[in-house]
Amino acid sequence: MERNSLLDELKNDVHEVLEHVKNVENHFSSETLRTQPAEKKWSVAQVIEHLNIYNRYYLAELENRMNVAPKELFGSAVFTPGWLGNYFTKMMRPGKNGTVGYKMQTPKNYRPVSDLDPVKVINEFVNGENRLLRLLDLAKQVNIGKIRIPISISKLIRMKMGDTFRFLVAHQQRHMVQVENTLKALNELSDKDLKVRQAG
Repeated sequence: MERNSLLDELKNDVHEVLEHVKNVENHFSSETLRTQPAEKKWSVAQVIEHLNIYNRYYLAELENRMNVAPKELFGSAVFTPGWLGNYFTKMMRPGKNGTVGYKMQTPKNYRPVSDLDPVKVINEFVNGENRLLRLLDLAKQVNIGKIRIPISISKLIRMKMGDTFRFLVAHQQRHMVQVENTLKALNELSDKDLKVRQAG
């Protein structure tokens, strides 16, 4: 696939994620965003904080690897995804109908705490996404098929930089579905509570 086309497509996806999060912030109260719809279910703030945890790791790794890339790794306008990158991206990316196919256990270090300030969480996420957009632009100057990034759960496993971008964005898209499902669950709970009060 053509490198710059892929990076532009990923930038469009990031803009959509950003718009989604900003809309949520504008239309729902902090109280709603910190409310868990059920026991052991994440609040919206926790979902976004989970993405912040991933951004803290991957954005630093992407930036560092890009800065130290040897001259011979610059260039190359073509990107060929690796099998591992395809596997992880497919596992994360939601289906066209908004369904999430693969259920998985979140690593302990990537589980968000429950006591969060939604404003601070969202501000960090927005800043992180703007940083990601800048990195996607800078990536047009390097060989994203040769530079490799260690994955967060094992430094021994490395993905191509292009695949790391694909995985990171797909992971965010996956959790935007979770944000929507969480808000729907909270709305349903509110409706039920209202009916109980009216019946009483």
